Amino acid sequence: MSERFLYTSVNDPLAQPLFDGLEQEYEHRYADVQGRIGGTAREELQRYPAVAFAAPVGAFVLLLRDGHAVSGGAFMPHRDPDTAEFKRIWTLPGLRRQGIARRVLQELEDQALRQGYRRVYLTTGFRQPEAVGLYLSHGYTALFDLQADPETVAHLPFEKHLAAAHASSQVVPAAVHGVHA
Repeated sequence: MSERFLYTSVNDPLAQPLFDGLEQEYEHRYADVQGRIGGTAREELQRYPAVAFAAPVGAFVLLLRDGHAVSGGAFMPHRDPDTAEFKRIWTLPGLRRQGIARRVLQELEDQALRQGYRRVYLTTGFRQPEAVGLYLSHGYTALFDLQADPETVAHLPFEKHLAAAHASSQVVPAAVHGVHA
């Protein structure tokens, strides 16, 4: 079994099975509250143009296993030049609880540092306790009351200040990783 990270575009056909699965999962978890949280799963996944996740200000990475995408994630600029907003971190359901999402999260953090970001901001849905657990265990700070009912918060924000020591000492532009259109 071979695994590798591929920096690419959200329009890459390799990513489509992940997006299809993510859309199905959002639909399943949030179907009864779509109006309250801002629309359908498809609308959420199409909210940002592909260029938002493109270098030099963003990134989209897939973790390929034997040539097939098993996990991925992205980031784009947030509200200030030092903050990246992570989006779409997701792993195929049959491969969860193997540390794959943690590897993708670490790769995104390392790439954000290489691209000059010093802080990460992200949100997850109120019906995704496994994501909350991942972020808390990976050093993220909840920007909401952890004791509150998540359904009353809806979008659960987190932040993490990145330390340069966590990134590889060599700056590797996204193109070196195999970006293609």
